[in-house]
Amino acid sequence: MANDLVLPTAGGGRPFPLTLRRLSAWQLALLGACFTVATWVATGTTPTAFVHLWTWAPTLARGMLANIGISLLAMALGTVIGLVAGALSLSPVGPVRALARAYVQVFRNAPLLVLIYFTTYVFPFEIHVLGVALPFPDWLKVVLGLALPASAQVAEIFRGAIQSIPSAQWEAAQSLAFRRRQIFRLIVLPQCLRRMLPPWMNLYASITMSTSLASLVGAHDVVDAAQIASNTVARTDFTILVYGALLALFFAYCYPIARATRALERRHERH
Repeated sequence: MANDLVLPTAGGGRPFPLTLRRLSAWQLALLGACFTVATWVATGTTPTAFVHLWTWAPTLARGMLANIGISLLAMALGTVIGLVAGALSLSPVGPVRALARAYVQVFRNAPLLVLIYFTTYVFPFEIHVLGVALPFPDWLKVVLGLALPASAQVAEIFRGAIQSIPSAQWEAAQSLAFRRRQIFRLIVLPQCLRRMLPPWMNLYASITMSTSLASLVGAHDVVDAAQIASNTVARTDFTILVYGALLALFFAYCYPIARATRALERRHERH
């Protein structure tokens, strides 16, 4: 077949065809990239920009790990605060409910960059505790700046999940002499966790992409590493290549999250 690529087996056995029509666009692109790199290595014609990219690859990888660390900390802190805010937004006490919903609305509608600048310049550069000066690093301020909008989004996700539980389940549990705390812990919360997970994962992917703003306030991340590499090498082709590599790094990390989110949503729809 014209669209079949014949690949040899590892043990020298009978080759098997790889049908190109069955491959997705990104799989075809990856296959083409691997073939191109193998050709460069075999012929010794690797472009200079790619040689520089290989040299800077460990620095970019360490920067990407910094972005992932910031996103994980921001989501952990935002989830804890958001669960509390979401629970308070359902409080039967009017002032408490109004205060919690005001918090959610303020930080849901605030620009991320403004919040990052806010936490960067509002909090001090060091904290004095018992006469000891403890540094307050820029990356930690970025974590706080991203945790605030994340907490507001988590609060809305939690509130929506709670309100999506049919009231008949509460009434049926109360008729069986379950206490309110038992109803929430044994019946409502397990269902809420399943419903919250897909939007929570989408939010995490969004927060991960937003960590690219960290370099604007002096935090050393993958964007900062790319800027240093671009200024050091000082080649236009390398600058284009290194920022293309940034896109590839964020895509490689966030795309599986998006696929897993869609899989969970389909599973939830079936049940």
